[in-house]
Amino acid sequence: MILNLALYTVLALIGISILVMITSGVRSLMFGKIKLISIAFMAVPVVLFLILGLAMPTWADAGIMTIVISLALTMVALLVSGVKNLIS
Repeated sequence: MILNLALYTVLALIGISILVMITSGVRSLMFGKIKLISIAFMAVPVVLFLILGLAMPTWADAGIMTIVISLALTMVALLVSGVKNLIS
């Protein structure tokens, strides 16, 4: 009983925090405090997960592959950024 209540409380808090993040992002975009490309980069894992989820046999496999691909893309971005700063 307590475990169910705790689980629902955590899920509710996660949902509320996601709504707050989305609202804050839209508000920042409206006031010009953030660039659209930044939001597009943040949406890459979500879009990747949806594509892989539809293409792979299970959603768990899609989640694992999303994490692996996101980490690889992050490493490539850090490498490119480091080389760019080294050259300039």
